[in-house]
Amino acid sequence: MTDAAVPGPDHAEIDVLIPTRDRPTELATTLAGLAAQTGPSFRVVVSDQSDGPPSWATPSATTLVRVLRRRGSPVELLRNVPRRGIAEQRAFLLDRATGDAVLYLDDDVWLEPGVLDRLHRALRELGCGFVAAAMQGLSHLDDRRPHEWRPFEVWHGPVRPETVTKDGPGWSRWTLHNAANPSHLARRLGLSGRGWRAYKIAWVGGCVLYDRGKLESCGGFGFWPDLPVEHAGEDVAAQWRVMARFGGTAVLPSGAIHLESPTTVPNREVNAPDVLPLG
Repeated sequence: MTDAAVPGPDHAEIDVLIPTRDRPTELATTLAGLAAQTGPSFRVVVSDQSDGPPSWATPSATTLVRVLRRRGSPVELLRNVPRRGIAEQRAFLLDRATGDAVLYLDDDVWLEPGVLDRLHRALRELGCGFVAAAMQGLSHLDDRRPHEWRPFEVWHGPVRPETVTKDGPGWSRWTLHNAANPSHLARRLGLSGRGWRAYKIAWVGGCVLYDRGKLESCGGFGFWPDLPVEHAGEDVAAQWRVMARFGGTAVLPSGAIHLESPTTVPNREVNAPDVLPLG
């Protein structure tokens, strides 16, 4: 199921891929953040798996879809049912992509103006497999956790391929993205204006800009049939494969704000990196 064709660029530089389920308020907020982005051309693909009406079926979301289309960013609204797991949902979205880069953006993330342009510039300059903006929980701005910043390390020179595993040294970096740590780290670096710094990661959730060719050459999310419907960690598995061949990074400042809504993937007993081969 899709909406009518809309005018827009023949080939947008970025496809923004948004999986959504039962989050009408959050989706409208996410679309509002996209409507304020400038820089590279982009189109938006939303894939809904709500139990009831699709998340976009509200006056606020419908208005933001119109705003995006009016500014020249096509929007495609799809229903992907029955639900076969979040990895299949991400694979479904990737199949719709045509741009050289794809931004996987969760439906509970608001982007500050300028984030899309910063990620795109960083991806082109670094030439790696993906560049991400870690989500920040602003309710934790007064919760400073210096002990969780210890693994922080900027990239000096090019972003290089690396293998991350749960028993390896890179895994300790997962603490960098807890709470409001990205906000505190950016402030500590004194970043301002259009400047940014790339740093080493374990993985990043919520807002990840991939080089589409590199992601697809690593299999994308084609591993979804090997997972049960109820699973988590599919983004970690895909990122580790891309990092091992092409490298991956996140940048500060982030500008990706987590809406701190309850998760729509509550069953996490099966963690994709634990059951899938890394190669």
